[in-house]
Amino acid sequence: MIVLWLLILRGIGIELRNHIDSHVWRGFFDGGFAISSILLAIFYGAALGNVLRGVPLQKDGYFFLPLWTNWRVGPAPGILDWYTVIAGAVALIALTVHGANYVAVKTSGELNRRSRRVARLLWPALLLVTLISLWATLEIRPGLLENYKSYAVLFVIPIGVAASLLAMFLFIQRGNDKAAFLSSSAYLVLMLVGAAAAVYPNLMTSTTDPALNITVYNAATGAYALSVGLIFWGIGMVLAFGYFVFVYRMFRGKVAVDGGVH
Repeated sequence: MIVLWLLILRGIGIELRNHIDSHVWRGFFDGGFAISSILLAIFYGAALGNVLRGVPLQKDGYFFLPLWTNWRVGPAPGILDWYTVIAGAVALIALTVHGANYVAVKTSGELNRRSRRVARLLWPALLLVTLISLWATLEIRPGLLENYKSYAVLFVIPIGVAASLLAMFLFIQRGNDKAAFLSSSAYLVLMLVGAAAAVYPNLMTSTTDPALNITVYNAATGAYALSVGLIFWGIGMVLAFGYFVFVYRMFRGKVAVDGGVH
């Protein structure tokens, strides 16, 4: 529900900001858009943190979480605790750096310089929260290393995360905007893949009883439904990929000050 309201506020900010020619009016809706975007990134990160930490699943597969309890992890945590706040901070800083790198790719002049500055200043914070999140995850769920121990090839993922961070730093310092953006893209993808590899085969972990975990096996539907779903998913992904290729081709190049592209 929180995410839904934040998405609504973002849409309202975009839709209404130009309805009245007033600095106060535009500033109000720009502020609403910025605040809702920041909170959205934090809560998306907190949601992933809840998946990694676990939730109090019941026998029927349902659970309820208050927004917070005592800010500690345990059998009955809240949506926000010290661990999920760290996850939210990682998401916020990572997406801010990623967005700054993208804006740098698409702009020139003063806006380009400001975007590079944001990415350069936030990179140390991204490195710090990444290391803290790794420590915190292993502190509360040391079992997440089991898949990595069983399949040593998976250690390529954290090595890739470290390499993407280093490449991002070097390219930001050299002013290579496109390479820095691709490096931050690789960082985000590898962090998500690393999390998925750690929790597999669990989709949702129970903090009360491991027997109640929702896994890819006990959550799967019938073979026919899976096969039909795979076909339509494949078609949908092709359409989505084609749409994004079309959009990015239409708006390729840097945005000019007059609102065009060059």
